[in-house]
Amino acid sequence: MESAPFLADIDDGPPGGRAVWATGADGVRIRVGHWPREGAAGTVLLFPGRTEYIEKYGRTARDLGARGYATLAVDWRGQGLADRLGEDAMAGYVRDFADYQYDVAAMLGAAEALGAARPLHLLAHSMGGCIGLRALIDGLPAAACAFTGPMWGIRIEPPLRPLAWALSCGGSRLGFGHMYAPGGGPENYVLHEPFETNKLTSDSQMYQYMIDQARAHPELGLGGPTLRWLYEALTECRALARLPSPELPCVTAIGDEEDIVDVARIEDRMDRWPDGRLLRFPGARHEVLMEGPEVREDLFDAICARFDAAARQ
Repeated sequence: MESAPFLADIDDGPPGGRAVWATGADGVRIRVGHWPREGAAGTVLLFPGRTEYIEKYGRTARDLGARGYATLAVDWRGQGLADRLGEDAMAGYVRDFADYQYDVAAMLGAAEALGAARPLHLLAHSMGGCIGLRALIDGLPAAACAFTGPMWGIRIEPPLRPLAWALSCGGSRLGFGHMYAPGGGPENYVLHEPFETNKLTSDSQMYQYMIDQARAHPELGLGGPTLRWLYEALTECRALARLPSPELPCVTAIGDEEDIVDVARIEDRMDRWPDGRLLRFPGARHEVLMEGPEVREDLFDAICARFDAAARQ
């Protein structure tokens, strides 16, 4: 496969990281990152959230590598170094949420070409959790799965929910889908939101890690979601909520200070996941994978224990 830029100056991951280009069936080019591990017990397919990029998960790859796993991560279409969609490169846009499944298929093709260690497991965060749940329902070949702060619903105050549907649907149908949703703009969140009021992590060092990456490589950044993205996300979350959980071992983690995704949707999903376990971390925010050392140690121990058990079955 054709090599792609891999920003080793910012990832702080295990040695040997690299990236390749992959192309979806619709012609959109994405980037796939690989942190191999000699003698790996398997490979974790890491599905990032909206605005994120491969190198942000270097430390996650290091934590997984310490527990025996290689990691394969992706820049979704419209973010990171993947093809941007639309004239405003900072706008979070997707034509159809199902298009992300083209990226999943391209990522699986890259895993095969790179000789990624088997079995495969899924670790998906936020928007990646929405994409990942759909992929599992559609037959993603994973032995087990884990989610953190999964976007199975978006946190919107009940009185504002009808307005969000109306604006996003109407804006998309009237040709304004590329406009930012209310409250959004082209700014990179971590570069303008002080640590004290951020919704991502309670750990100042991990927040600084994100800031340092954004400053070193502004080309990785992404701003707020567009009306089209919001409508597509709301529609997909509603569709998924009506479907049964996959018959697959699963562990899901949320922070008790979660303020981005809908916790009630997560609780409902995990209540009806046959082999599922919900973990709650006091004091943690949306990005549980980006919390302090104690939270991450407990979280990765739980995730990899579930992966280990699935591989033995």
